[in-house]
Amino acid sequence: MSSMDSRPDAIRQQKLAIRISLTVGFLMLAGKSYAAGITGSAAILSDAAESVVHIVAVGFAAFSLSFSLKPADVSHPYGHEKIAFFSAGMEGMMIVIAAVYIIIVAVSRWLAGLQLQNLDIGAGYVGAAAVVNAGLGGFLVWQGKRHNSIILVANGKHVLTDSWTSFGVVGGLGLTLWTGWLPFDPILAILVALNILWSGGKLLRQSVGGLMDEADPHLEQKLRSLLDAETSKRGLGYHELRYRVMGTSLWVDFHLLFKNNASIEDAHQKATEIEAAIKSSIGRPVTTVSHLEPREGHDRIHQELKAAKE
Repeated sequence: MSSMDSRPDAIRQQKLAIRISLTVGFLMLAGKSYAAGITGSAAILSDAAESVVHIVAVGFAAFSLSFSLKPADVSHPYGHEKIAFFSAGMEGMMIVIAAVYIIIVAVSRWLAGLQLQNLDIGAGYVGAAAVVNAGLGGFLVWQGKRHNSIILVANGKHVLTDSWTSFGVVGGLGLTLWTGWLPFDPILAILVALNILWSGGKLLRQSVGGLMDEADPHLEQKLRSLLDAETSKRGLGYHELRYRVMGTSLWVDFHLLFKNNASIEDAHQKATEIEAAIKSSIGRPVTTVSHLEPREGHDRIHQELKAAKE
């Protein structure tokens, strides 16, 4: 008893969002690289490095999105959606690597002696990039949450960290121009790097949680409330509720407890109705599996089976 909604319109929108992200990433890299070249700023160079990471990560996200849409097959009977969590982990790792690189470059340039020029022009390029990335990042996160796509949410958060990096760089350049104190440039670069380290770490944590099927208390409460209501009005019981977030979809299984004299036909009808209620209430594609059991003697049967195995 299962249902998987292909949602062709949603899939097209997700692919379009990824293509937009990749295109903007290349434009941002070109602009920031030019600004870094004319200014000699460690902060701007670090921001450009973040754009390189962004392009690599988006490329992997695009592959992951296409791969996750492949239907189940003999080698992957549960489908391919779990790659979404690998994609989020990849994005988080790339963010962490970029942050470490930013810190190394900032410190090395500070120690070697700072030589900065054309900071006003560089700040203009980076500021424009920050505004564009803020809009793009918000759009990607919105699309990701709308379609329950961890791939898009992770990419959107990465773009937003890129935007925060750029705003931080502009602030550092502004302070440098205002005060004439050149160390503001590497100091701001390091502070921004520490901020994106935090963002990358959270993505890695989310990736591990998804791959390990970590419980979602909010989702579990919603499922239990649905089952409580649907089984109560049919005079049934349930237990052994389990669920797995696959990526964009959800797998749910549970045991339904019927009276011993219930017919197979009636039990199947009620189970189907309960599964349909879950699918219509969750707001994402859901695969449901219900196991039908007799209420009377239920515990005794399970205890005997457990004893036999021991």
